[in-house]
Amino acid sequence: MDRAMIVLALALGAALVSPARAEDTFYLGSWKLVSAVAAPWADAKTKPDEKEKNALIGKTVTLGAKQIGGPKVFVCKGPHYKVSDFTADMLFQGSFGEMHDADKSVDPLKLAAALGFAGTSFKTVETGCEIDWHFVDPTTAEIGLDNWIFTLKKQ
Repeated sequence: MDRAMIVLALALGAALVSPARAEDTFYLGSWKLVSAVAAPWADAKTKPDEKEKNALIGKTVTLGAKQIGGPKVFVCKGPHYKVSDFTADMLFQGSFGEMHDADKSVDPLKLAAALGFAGTSFKTVETGCEIDWHFVDPTTAEIGLDNWIFTLKKQ
């Protein structure tokens, strides 16, 4: 009987863990690039290219378990996803933190809030590729790319 109870306990434990794993992959699926704004760190020297932005708006990026598909800049075979909680200074590969380091009057939390982020900690999916995905909410992500901040909506 003891062996049967152990097997049952393990089976129940595995069942309880499964929904959490499904939640961990909330980012998988198709995401549409719906808008873009110039990144706060962009200046006259690093002015973002409107043509590049316009070429990406309306396109879809698919985060799959084994690859990322979409426009060429997003394509990645064998991503290694890691879900983390980032503070505002870590968003967009630490750009908000770098801005604060260069000018103490720059507040990373205010920069994040201006882009729709609420709170002090933000879900981020590190892909192991070039682009990290920062989540405003479970169906809205923002990415930094070539001095643009693109907003993506889950499809």
